[in-house]
Amino acid sequence: MSIVVLQPGKVTLGEWAAVYRGAGVCLDESCIAPIARGAEAVARILARGEPVYGINTGFGKLASVRIDTADLAKLQSNIVLSHCVGVGEPMPVAVTRLMLALKIANVAQGASGVRPETVRLMCALLDRNLTPVVPSQGSVGASGDLAPLAHLAGALIGVGEIALPTGERLSALAALGAAGLAPLTLSPKEGLALLNGTQFSTANALAALFDIDTVFQSALVSGALSTEAAKGSDTPFDPRIHVLRGHRGQIETAQALRALMAGSAIRASHRVGDPRVQDPYCLRCQPQVMGAALDLLRYAARTLECEANGVSDNPLIFADTDEALSGGNFHAEPVALAADAMAIALCEVGSLSERRIAMLVDPALSGLPAFLTPHPGLNSGLMMPQVTAAALVSENKQCAYPASVDSIPTSANQEDHVSMAAHGARRLHRMAANAAAVVGIELITAVQGCDFYGNLRSSAPLEAVRKVVRARIAPLTDDRYLHSDLQAASDLVRSRALLEAVRGMPLPALVSA
Repeated sequence: MSIVVLQPGKVTLGEWAAVYRGAGVCLDESCIAPIARGAEAVARILARGEPVYGINTGFGKLASVRIDTADLAKLQSNIVLSHCVGVGEPMPVAVTRLMLALKIANVAQGASGVRPETVRLMCALLDRNLTPVVPSQGSVGASGDLAPLAHLAGALIGVGEIALPTGERLSALAALGAAGLAPLTLSPKEGLALLNGTQFSTANALAALFDIDTVFQSALVSGALSTEAAKGSDTPFDPRIHVLRGHRGQIETAQALRALMAGSAIRASHRVGDPRVQDPYCLRCQPQVMGAALDLLRYAARTLECEANGVSDNPLIFADTDEALSGGNFHAEPVALAADAMAIALCEVGSLSERRIAMLVDPALSGLPAFLTPHPGLNSGLMMPQVTAAALVSENKQCAYPASVDSIPTSANQEDHVSMAAHGARRLHRMAANAAAVVGIELITAVQGCDFYGNLRSSAPLEAVRKVVRARIAPLTDDRYLHSDLQAASDLVRSRALLEAVRGMPLPALVSA
């Protein structure tokens, strides 16, 4: 298994993607010194006897309440216990591991005031594949992802549950003990440092981004194959058209479609004498629609990479001056807006794919047999998979209402504007799965359409895709149970099997390998 060495502030999206996909994690040892300096600064700040938020005061609306020195450790454990209020299904292990790695990278920059031993325990959990059980609901995206991160912090002090590599859940105390690890007694500032931050929202958004990257590239492949099945034109992908407009995503999308279709005998067969003048938008405007989605997704990727490498704690500790500065880096508005952008782009990817499915099964538009069955009437063919695709696209549209435009004040109006980034990011998992299923249905449809051309072949990369699909899904001659076919096609999309089949094609990616 590969190992990602976290260098806080410098971690690439590709490295975060590797963590999400199961890579091991270790912290660059050069971080230990600045972590220690931050903890030492907290001790010096306390020694001055001045009230400092979250270190010797209450939290939120209770920030004016001064806490006695004898109660400072209890103050930190209390904030963890009182904030463990998440509800709903636990987050997937892969997302929670990513959240834990993000928290390590956040506090390892030395501005959070935690001790090296606290960071080492978090690293030990990742190293041993011990995953805190974190409920999926309860964060409003400011003041940080408080409830989910409290469950993460709870595991460090022996509270709550931890999932073992086998999937079994134990009490946190029992799981730590079985692994030879001791629970923490939190020092001043540590409980607040662990709770404050955007790591839950960011982990969910990043995980979705990695999945969407796969869906987007697969949709370019399925779109090219649908163009072939419809005997569509590659003229709309001519580079001269797209250079005149200038959008990077559009130019790169057109380049990918040209490369995927290059050398196709199907395209050559109707290059001369085809009475059609223009294809429908779902074919002709792929560079414009998919390119715009790509540009929007790239904005989200840049935002999330920045957020993952930043510090979103509060207050922040500056060891060089022994200052604790209160601010609002915990506010997840950048993540919320990025998540909303991703949702919109994902809707468009799925919507365009569904329109190509609908076009191919309609004989009036495609020129192919109705619903792509050799015996329409007796057989319904691919009539109903298009309905499923329509249902999934509609569901994604309903999910895409911007989360960032909502705000409900909390903490007795102290936290009077919140981002709602957490559920804005979390919904993306469901949306990405829906879009993958739609693209899978398009693959089935496009391959079935191309089958009607007999020995006429498409391009080399698209023929490789047809081979991959046909290895899992047989041609549809008579009606049969299609659920397993749809599942297999979705799995081909999500597993990146299609992308392996066209390796070497210039498919624009959001995340570098």
